[in-house]
Amino acid sequence: MSGHFDIERTSPGRLVASGELGFETAAQALRQGDELIRLEQACVIDLGRVESGDSAGVAVLVDWLASAKARGSSITYEAIPAQMLAIARISDLEDLLLAR
Repeated sequence: MSGHFDIERTSPGRLVASGELGFETAAQALRQGDELIRLEQACVIDLGRVESGDSAGVAVLVDWLASAKARGSSITYEAIPAQMLAIARISDLEDLLLAR
C-alpha cells in the first residue's frame, strides 16, 4: 500500500480522515492527527473516507486514543473501515475502538 493520508478539522470537535491509513502513511497520520487532536477536549474522528487500512493504521488509532486520554480528553471514532475493524477484532481491540 502506498498512498496519501489526510486529516482535517471540519468543525469544532470533529475531524475527518481520508486516504490510506497503513504502514506507508502511519508516521505522517500519527503526527497530523496528534496536532489536531491536541486542540480538542472531546473529538469525533470520522473515518468514512479512509479507503484502506492495516495493522499499522489500527495502531495509529490506538495511539491517538492513548494520547488523548493522557491529556484528559477523549476520542470517538465513526465509520471505522471494515478491514481495520477485522484487524482490531482479532487483536482484541475492537471494544476499545468502538467505545463511546
